[in-house]
Amino acid sequence: TRSLTITSVDQSMFEKAQGEKVTLPCTFELSEEDEGPLDIEWVLIPADNQKREQIIIMYAVDRIYNHYYAAMTGRMQFTNLDPKSGDGSLDILNLKAADTGTYQCKVKKAPGVQSKKIQLTVLVKPARTKCSIEGSQEIGKDVTLKCVSQEGSPLLSYDWRRVSGTQALPATSVLNKNTGELLLKNASQEYSGTYNCVASNRVGTDECSVELNVTPPVNTAGIIAGAIIGTLLGLSVLCVLIFCCCKKHREKKYEKEVHHDIREDVPPPKSRSSTARSYIGSNRSSLGSMSPSNMEGYTKTPYSQVPSEDFERAPAQNPAFAPSKVAAPNLSRMGAVPVMIPAQSKDGSIV
Repeated sequence: TRSLTITSVDQSMFEKAQGEKVTLPCTFELSEEDEGPLDIEWVLIPADNQKREQIIIMYAVDRIYNHYYAAMTGRMQFTNLDPKSGDGSLDILNLKAADTGTYQCKVKKAPGVQSKKIQLTVLVKPARTKCSIEGSQEIGKDVTLKCVSQEGSPLLSYDWRRVSGTQALPATSVLNKNTGELLLKNASQEYSGTYNCVASNRVGTDECSVELNVTPPVNTAGIIAGAIIGTLLGLSVLCVLIFCCCKKHREKKYEKEVHHDIREDVPPPKSRSSTARSYIGSNRSSLGSMSPSNMEGYTKTPYSQVPSEDFERAPAQNPAFAPSKVAAPNLSRMGAVPVMIPAQSKDGSIV
């Protein structure tokens, strides 16, 4: 007997880019023996076998139910507004990477039941591709140009080309299409120029550029020597500044200590009056021991006569003393009162 059959069996796998639209076909034919109500279900079969199938949209009793799968709400619909006409195909709009999976179309009209599975793969175009240079850009060195896409579904393929100059890659270059690395061995100044990288997969491409500038080697020894000399000079200046600061600090500290220091172990200086009194007392004691007979050689000294300065001279420079004169110290310079020296008169009395 003739029963329900699904006629869309030509394509069972689809690859689409993220953001695009896909139509999953599911056309069918009914037979005269199929007399029950018509049901059309679209089910998402998860990759994990432990998870249950999820109904995403359904047609039953002349009504459409599309609230089962929240992740696709507003993004899916039946291609034909009247699925009972024999077209139960499904449209999915604004595809996302999470929409990748296996979809099954089930058509039921008792006693006939038929189903069909379709594999959908949502690919992400390469995006945010960045180019960079690794290694020293010096003559004779090896330089690596890198190209990486931040977004994009595998398998990504990378290709480098030279934009400026001969537009051909150097003869010593080695390209890895899977990693996006372009190795330039023993670089020379002729390698300088702009290089362009194109990242691609089955649904799109993206590209970036980088500028390579190969220069002569840098005088590393001169730079190191200059850095060492500069460091030593800086340290010398720093040491001089520290020494000057310390010296100035010590001088200020010493002046402050001298200014405020009171030495208790040193007695105060004697005044001039006390010195003069002590001298007078010593002369009086010596005069007290003189007798009239011992003073015969002395002459009378006027009371108002000021003592001579000869007393202050050194013994070798002073003239011989006259028998009638007694040298007296210059007490006026010492701040003392002149002292009268006793003398013997002609009659033998002491004046």
